[in-house]
Amino acid sequence: MAYDADVIVIGAGLAGLAATAELVDAGRKVILLDQEPEQSIGGQAHWSFGGLFFVDSPEQRRMRIKDSRALALQDWMGTAAFDRPEDHWPRKWAEAYVDFAAGEKRSWLHKQGVRWFPVVSWAERGGYDANGHGNSVPRFHITWGTGPGVVAPFERRVREGVARGLVQLRFRHRVTGLSRSAGAVDTVSGEILEPSDVERGRASGRTVAGAFELRAQAVIVTSGGIGGNHELVRANWPERLGAPPERMISGVPAHVDGRMLGVAEDAGAHFINRDRMWHYTEGIQNWNPIWDKHGIRILPGPSSLWLDARGNRLPVPLFPGFDTLGTLEHIMTTGYDYTWFVLDQKIIGKEFALSGSEQNPDFTGKSVKGVFQRARADVPGPVQAFMDKGVDFVVEKDLAALVRGMNALTKEPLIDEAELRRVITSRDREIANPFTKDLQVTAVRGSRAYLGDRLTRTATPHRILDPKAGPLVAVRLNILTRKTLGGLETDLSSQVLTEGGDPLSGVYAAGEAAGFGGGGVHGYRALEGTFLGGCLFSGRTAGRAAAQAVD
Repeated sequence: MAYDADVIVIGAGLAGLAATAELVDAGRKVILLDQEPEQSIGGQAHWSFGGLFFVDSPEQRRMRIKDSRALALQDWMGTAAFDRPEDHWPRKWAEAYVDFAAGEKRSWLHKQGVRWFPVVSWAERGGYDANGHGNSVPRFHITWGTGPGVVAPFERRVREGVARGLVQLRFRHRVTGLSRSAGAVDTVSGEILEPSDVERGRASGRTVAGAFELRAQAVIVTSGGIGGNHELVRANWPERLGAPPERMISGVPAHVDGRMLGVAEDAGAHFINRDRMWHYTEGIQNWNPIWDKHGIRILPGPSSLWLDARGNRLPVPLFPGFDTLGTLEHIMTTGYDYTWFVLDQKIIGKEFALSGSEQNPDFTGKSVKGVFQRARADVPGPVQAFMDKGVDFVVEKDLAALVRGMNALTKEPLIDEAELRRVITSRDREIANPFTKDLQVTAVRGSRAYLGDRLTRTATPHRILDPKAGPLVAVRLNILTRKTLGGLETDLSSQVLTEGGDPLSGVYAAGEAAGFGGGGVHGYRALEGTFLGGCLFSGRTAGRAAAQAVD
């Protein structure tokens, strides 16, 4: 029986590259397919900040952070809150991933040339009890080179496979079917799209120029999630979060459309936990968009006042950077799909980081000088650009003008100046002492107990209405689509399972298409820094398992 390759990998994002690299190391012949043009190799990982979750790393130890596998597993399980029968494999993947993050993950990447910024960040803190959601300690390691720095070694390994004659790269190939010619799924068919020279991330054409049919002993699905398909996001929106937002912006390009998940289902794959998803609540419209509805996530420090559409403070512990999905659930009860940060220049200069490789040219370009310039600047350049040009930003010297600007951005003038002044003044009075009943102020002071946050991420406590800290800033925050937490159910070898729990012979899945492992390794919520790592771990696992399975 003639095959075109030993393995066909569908999707040239990070998980697909990791799987293909492992297949090359095993001497297997691979065809790597992707519906986008070659300039989009690396997929969504290219656009990321490059944050990776490590446990008890040298970077943590240098920052005097005491971490352990037991603490990380406690945080993961408290965050995931697994509670369904179909969480059997996701739970096992979670245990395996924490072992990986506490074990060989860092040394494996370090050997491939990946390096990290020495200050470990603390994202998604939770704010509940020890067994609740969030990271107990800082674990967010920013890759030197951001997302492109994570992608680079795997792209290099794949292109070395091309040079050795082991890998064929076939872009503009959109898969529409998986089928069997013998007992296992061994046939991949679809459409060849017209060539496209659009820049990475921009919409490429969908004109069909031909058809293809390829055969291999195994197929690995690494096609990503549904975040660019708002219709599908709304169709799968969880009931626990209320009605889906009337308006959303996109953290991923439109080609992240979920089509391949449906193709895999039609072939017999079991798609589980489709109502589990991870969307950000701190989205701002990109003033210089690359794709349609392009949004950027603010990675905030803890000091900004977070207000609902009517100007009410969000309830404890929904502070900036504490609980993304808890905040989303609350927002959807307010009757509005947007919220506000109110702060000042002192806070925005210290505490606003923007997610994405293109928003962090110093880290992405591996510029030590650029990082020092960022640290010395009153406001980092990319943040200042949003203050100057972003449609969601209002910058004014006095509160009355700020409120007028806020109300001008919304359909209804919901913010009352007198009430907002009362809210801010009440908070400001709590700054006078090193102790307080305001739990957000307590959280700010607690944040500064960690050296990394005191140096880079948390402003000295001060009165927001202090003119010396101004001007005042208000930021309208939008719901930003991002990650699919559910996916194709897989066992610990990344073998795709059917609804009855049997292996779908010949088919593997990794990355977001597999819920980053098992069909939903994160459960209901995710610890920050685990998406790229989930792609790497599941992609590596799938590649190694498929390599062993083929002749």
